[in-house]
Amino acid sequence: MADMNVLDLFLKSSLLVQLIILLLILFSIVSWAIIIHKTRLLNVAHRDADIFEDKFWSGKELAQLYQESDARYERIAGSEQIFHSGFKAFSRLHRANSRPEAIIDGACRAMRIAMNRELEMLETHIPFLGTVGSISPYIGLFGTVWGIMNAFIALGAAKQATLQMVAPGIAEALIATAIGLFAAIPAVMAYNRLNLRVNKLEQNYDNFMEEFTAILHRQVFARVDNQ
Repeated sequence: MADMNVLDLFLKSSLLVQLIILLLILFSIVSWAIIIHKTRLLNVAHRDADIFEDKFWSGKELAQLYQESDARYERIAGSEQIFHSGFKAFSRLHRANSRPEAIIDGACRAMRIAMNRELEMLETHIPFLGTVGSISPYIGLFGTVWGIMNAFIALGAAKQATLQMVAPGIAEALIATAIGLFAAIPAVMAYNRLNLRVNKLEQNYDNFMEEFTAILHRQVFARVDNQ
């Protein structure tokens, strides 16, 4: 027993416990892939938002900013994508001589749709982390209960029960719980952290939309007053 390692215990466990352990390991691998990918994606999103907002408030004309964004439309995201959608709708409605209120409403709807698409892309797969964090300990516990049950069944069939007979079976079973916790703890921590960062970015986008809408509102009604 003293010479046994985790691999030995895994190989000597029942088929069901082995399948449970492999499932939990798969959950852990997928979770870490999501954590790494989403962390990088959110880092880029926060950086791009800061860069574009610095450019937005640098004093450039809105039309010039729009032309620069439109020239590289396939590569823009975040605040810049929201700006591009809003200004495009604003320009189209303004050329159509729509009412000022309709111009602002149309621009706001376009920006809201763009923001929702950006957030949807950022939030994709994050709920999987919450699922892994919720169910992995229970899956591991099921494997442990099953393994301990088999260990005691084997113990009951033995003529002489000793600790050396039951200990390996219990140790095999407890591996499932350990791996369940190993999969769940990072997933729960990452789920909360990533959701917090997405919420912060959503607030950033929402604030930008309000500020940009106020600018468009002033431009539209200033032109109306001058007519």
